Amino acid sequence: MQIKGKVHKFGDNVNTDEIIPARYLNIREAEELAGHCMEDIDKEFVKKMDKGDIIVGGKNFGCGSSREHAPLTIKTAGVSAVVAESFARIFYRNAINIGLPIFETERAKDIKDNDSLEINPEKGEINNLTQKRTYRTQSFPEFIQGIISAGGLMKWVKKRI
Repeated sequence: MQIKGKVHKFGDNVNTDEIIPARYLNIREAEELAGHCMEDIDKEFVKKMDKGDIIVGGKNFGCGSSREHAPLTIKTAGVSAVVAESFARIFYRNAINIGLPIFETERAKDIKDNDSLEINPEKGEINNLTQKRTYRTQSFPEFIQGIISAGGLMKWVKKRI
């Protein structure tokens, strides 16, 4: 499975309240939540992005509260993956649980806004097509690849029982 998209670049310590502001957490529909994705950092984010685009952050992406709404909002907005130098551990696990591919690389700081990336999760490679560079990332164990491919943990479990 290859993931390809245009980059929307954010900095260090992007927290879950910036990903989806708490004032919207009473909304029940994921599609409506997605309309507010990243709006406290970039009010135009949802209008600027195309389905399949990739968010790139710095250190500690997804810090803050443990709400599952944050990765769900990103995924439902149409983002195909998140790349960062590091992730808050609870965000990392929540992203895997809902089937949002996330990738850590030390070189996230070298990726620029609007670069075009192609990610090969099996090989653990992020190819920056704009800069003609390749960065290493983790390759997930087969069962985690299965969870992401299934669209999340619950869908993966249902297929197995």
